[in-house]
Amino acid sequence: MLPSPGDWDARSPMGLFLLGVPCTRLPNEPILVVCSLLAALFLWYCYWVGQERPPDRISSNRESQGQPGTGGGYLSCSGAPGIHSPPHPGSLNRKLYRNLQEYAKRYSWSGMARVHKGVRDQVRYLGTHHQAIQKPKVFFLPDLPSAPYCQRDAQRHDVEIMERNFPAVALDFEGIQWDFVGGGTTPKGWTAHLAPTGGWHTFYLYRKGECVVGNCRSCPRTYRLLGALRTFINSNIFGNACFSVIHPGTVLPGNYGPTNARVRCHLGVKVPAGCELVVGGEPQCWSEGHCLLVDDSFLHTTSHNGTAEDGPRVVFMVDLWHPNVAPPERQALDFIFAPGR
Repeated sequence: MLPSPGDWDARSPMGLFLLGVPCTRLPNEPILVVCSLLAALFLWYCYWVGQERPPDRISSNRESQGQPGTGGGYLSCSGAPGIHSPPHPGSLNRKLYRNLQEYAKRYSWSGMARVHKGVRDQVRYLGTHHQAIQKPKVFFLPDLPSAPYCQRDAQRHDVEIMERNFPAVALDFEGIQWDFVGGGTTPKGWTAHLAPTGGWHTFYLYRKGECVVGNCRSCPRTYRLLGALRTFINSNIFGNACFSVIHPGTVLPGNYGPTNARVRCHLGVKVPAGCELVVGGEPQCWSEGHCLLVDDSFLHTTSHNGTAEDGPRVVFMVDLWHPNVAPPERQALDFIFAPGR
């Protein structure tokens, strides 16, 4: 037999609880049942909360883009099983991420979503060992629309300036050209490259983002032209400007450029018959005085199938920003990939 409410001590928890309840004329037993159930539910809830495990830490490999400052996961470079990774991928990613963090500390994370994603996931983008149609060697900027060749309208301003200054570029080349097939020592300023057949030489005004002062003095008109371009990459290792000469009988095998964040502009200076450029499986040919815009992160081959009487093929190549790389991204990539960094 349960005690009546009058027998409860006001100092007990149940007494204190009932003293605060308005007095109603209800049978004693239903009140006791309800109170007992409420007390049991309260005790069960306290027990359940105490036993609940804290949520697991979010995996560092998940897409937690909202917290770019989190370090550990973005420095991890372990690829998916079965994917070949380049030598020492960890040191490369850590270096890139340190550079990105330093940039964000000085400036801002604003507009860095694609750059951050690219730095974090380089192993996944570049680690596949099989041959692909597009596979930049150094840095892949994700979510960037790409095609082997770009439309002239994408870089109309710079293309028009290049073509308008074609006579000045051709005149500068006449001042530095030499007998490329005559043998002997390569003249100062020129760089000889290995080729399976034939020969290939370049004369750099800018090489990997650094000005080659002596060569610029030898080509003053072309150097001034570079200063008039709006999208010329001249502050990071992806930026070059050079005369490229290939000799008759030369075939340059398939290769990939360093990044998809740039577009390489070829201004035809001397283009004999039998010359061909194949990018992403699509063949094209140069034309003297006209520009060809190429995304060289696609697999590309170059050949000069003409005769010795045709002479070398000469183009002036300038690296421009991909038109879909935003100004904040350009600034960040200039900082991350600055020469000597």
